[in-house]
Amino acid sequence: MEYILTIVVILLFTKIAGHLSVMLGQPSVLGKLLAGILLGPAVLNWVQPSEFVDLFAEIGVLLLMFIAGLETDLQQLKENWKSAVAVALGGIILPLIGGYSLAAALGLSQAESMFIGLLLCATSVSISVQALKEMNQLNSREGTTILGAAVVDDIVVVILLAIMTSFLGVGGGDVSIPLLIGKKVIFFAVIAVASIWLVPFIMKFAVKLKVTEAVMSGAIIVCFGFAYFAEWLGVAGIIGSFAAGIAIGQTKFRKEVEHRVEPITYTLFVPVFFVSIGLNITFTGLGDQIVFLVLLSVIAIITKLLGGGLGARLTGFNTRSSLIIGAGMISRGEVALIIAASGLASGLLPQSHFTAVVLVVIVTTLVTPPMLKLMFSPKKAEQQGVTLDS
Repeated sequence: MEYILTIVVILLFTKIAGHLSVMLGQPSVLGKLLAGILLGPAVLNWVQPSEFVDLFAEIGVLLLMFIAGLETDLQQLKENWKSAVAVALGGIILPLIGGYSLAAALGLSQAESMFIGLLLCATSVSISVQALKEMNQLNSREGTTILGAAVVDDIVVVILLAIMTSFLGVGGGDVSIPLLIGKKVIFFAVIAVASIWLVPFIMKFAVKLKVTEAVMSGAIIVCFGFAYFAEWLGVAGIIGSFAAGIAIGQTKFRKEVEHRVEPITYTLFVPVFFVSIGLNITFTGLGDQIVFLVLLSVIAIITKLLGGGLGARLTGFNTRSSLIIGAGMISRGEVALIIAASGLASGLLPQSHFTAVVLVVIVTTLVTPPMLKLMFSPKKAEQQGVTLDS
């Protein structure tokens, strides 16, 4: 019954920490992330990483991105696709150069330095999604561009990771790059067809069933089915669940699904996801890695901010909006943690640097919500001023 107590502790601490964060003028997600650090091995050690926590966290992030898909304005996403691509590429090139240069300057091998650069290219917008949602900006032009850029970023980074581990990693050479790219093409082609034909059929079929919550069950089947299909073809599961949300968002069941999925998602699964990120923090083994940790954290934040921001600026956004988009791309989250584990297994990430890299990932995740809050505040004030003047 230990897992029951774990849920009680997580829910209690995340709600209190989220409330305190809002009282201090910050998004509640920041407090929830800090609650994970407090509860985890780094401080109180009341909650340890476990298969149970990982399972709930995985469901939480899938449902979080599913809701983001439900609330996404597809027309605006189509209109901003050029900006999304530019933001993604800018947010890959600068971190790649920055991470590689720092690692090489500190004496790491060329292969290890390239991997550190690649690690900084990753983006996980699940934290940004929650922060944007709290500020009612998820469906803004900036929010839509961040979501679109995250999809492009995931595809490019996964391909680059496969190339790097194939040619530089231990036991590499067995990855077919054309096959890898082909799988990505197949994924988006199948998802597009399924969204047009299969998803509406599933939802219409579900509504006819004489059982409780049939529509909600149909939506969850689509969400997890898309996520599994994505993982099977080498695309992040969160991209699949996001696509599922967009698909259902185009049906007449959108409001009903959104109304029913949000309570259980934000009550149970998402808090566990936030805490799971903090559980990865441990201060053992840092030793002489402090300089590396601080410098890499600074580079990780600045290169994403400027790289993503530059891509947005070059495609028509003003300076403030460009910085908002760059800030929304900073969080590396669970995507970078997965890449770090892959690098450790393939010999591209030294064991001595693993803890520092994990902490850098956590730092980028922690700074994203307050940065978005800070940058959106003047923008909202300007918009309200325009409204009052008119």
